[in-house]
Amino acid sequence: MFDFAKDIISRIRHKRMLTAWAKVLNSASELDFQTLRKMRSVGQQQRRLIGQFIFKADSRLTMPYIGTKAMRRPLHCDWAYRPEIWSGPLPKIGMAAVETQTKVGNEATIFHDCRISEMTYRQIRNTRETDLSPFALRMDIFRFDGGFLSVVIEVPKEAAQDLKLNHIIRVETLVEMEKPLEIFARLNIKHGPNTEQIVREMPLSDEEVNMEFDLAYTKINEKRVERIWLDLIFEGPEMNQVILRDLTLTRRPRSEL
Repeated sequence: MFDFAKDIISRIRHKRMLTAWAKVLNSASELDFQTLRKMRSVGQQQRRLIGQFIFKADSRLTMPYIGTKAMRRPLHCDWAYRPEIWSGPLPKIGMAAVETQTKVGNEATIFHDCRISEMTYRQIRNTRETDLSPFALRMDIFRFDGGFLSVVIEVPKEAAQDLKLNHIIRVETLVEMEKPLEIFARLNIKHGPNTEQIVREMPLSDEEVNMEFDLAYTKINEKRVERIWLDLIFEGPEMNQVILRDLTLTRRPRSEL
């Protein structure tokens, strides 16, 4: 009975609040400037909180669910990972006029050499039936007076543990863009004082892209592997919108012949 009464009171308060804001809206053209400024400040505060609540509610209620571990794993895979951009909500979901070395969450960083940044990024919710990742990263690039744009993703230390020359690291991603764009993926492996780099061009004839980095063709010191990171490099991104719907990394030993 108590819960029922509490629910009734909550509904009455909600209706009164809507009625009050309706009155403010109707009188907005007649209020004096001082009152208008105060009400605008109150409205902005409430809008910010309501907007944050709606974003979190949509994130939880929309498929695919946050926290899902669903991803494609090759046979004999011994490590798999989806970076946080694509797996969970970021503390800061977007930014305009993105400066170089801007952090996107805890694992990714945007680099560029533009004098004036006319680029934005935003984490958006995936809602398509075919999507496995809850979130996507959208970048809108307008005028671009620089020579390079890259998103650097720090790979967890687990990927470097027991890494061998017979391992193959596979990167899978889903990419959408307004117009054709060259994208390169560069895998960086730091071992001791040296860093091994392997570059692959994304075959963007299909939306689903996968690239394999065979470590047999590298000269890494297996005993001194310290760190791995992935660079996504965008060539000539001006006046384009790029959406990375998903990105996963997996590791597997090569089949012995």
